[in-house]
Amino acid sequence: MPTGTIKYLDRGGAWGFISRDDKQPKVFVHVRAAERAGFTELRRGQRWRFTLVERPKGGFEADDLEMLFDEPPPPGR
Repeated sequence: MPTGTIKYLDRGGAWGFISRDDKQPKVFVHVRAAERAGFTELRRGQRWRFTLVERPKGGFEADDLEMLFDEPPPPGR
């Protein structure tokens, strides 16, 4: 499963983008995915493990989120 860090959030915190540790394109994430994982909000700097789900309009979205509490980002990030 890919991992990454939230680098951008919209003003309301309802959606954002995860910068992937494997340096692949950023992935859209919605607060509903965090809520399904038991969290109430998205915040910049949060680290997640996730699965990629293809979006109807193209690209991918993060789902099945799992918070990474003790895993630092890889070197150079």
